[in-house]
Amino acid sequence: MNDDIRAREIRLIDETGEQLGVMVLKEGLRIAAERGLDLVEVAPNARTPVCRLIDYGKYKYEQAKRERETKKKQKIVDIKEVRMTPKIEGHDFQVKARNAIRFLQDGDKVKATVRFRGREIVHADIGRALLQDLAEEVKDYGIVEREPRVEGRHMVMILAPLTSKQSH
Repeated sequence: MNDDIRAREIRLIDETGEQLGVMVLKEGLRIAAERGLDLVEVAPNARTPVCRLIDYGKYKYEQAKRERETKKKQKIVDIKEVRMTPKIEGHDFQVKARNAIRFLQDGDKVKATVRFRGREIVHADIGRALLQDLAEEVKDYGIVEREPRVEGRHMVMILAPLTSKQSH
């Protein structure tokens, strides 16, 4: 920018986007000073580096404003957890399934965990069946992102919310 540009000759583009041609750097700086603008190098690797006349402060402000707008539109996806044991009762399972559905509707991922205590780990098939039942219960709201797998004394499955493309 301005005096930091090292090239001798530059191709100058004015604030309206019109080319003013190839000129000596000092001439470009003089034109920028006359118009009260900054000379900014936009393509330093070109055969003759391309510079543009812009109000750099205003440019940085506009850029920051655009970044804030894109951040506003982003949806941060949280991972909510639903924990169960292999001996869960039917009604309790329904409550957990409703919670999972609510989380998926809010656009969050759901980590469904079955915790095995003591010797229950021997019956990992019960935990897998429980997680499959949960996946079946919430299939209208989410899909299985990661199949059930054993991690230590827990069996974990991750459900992701359905996008508009997947629901059709």
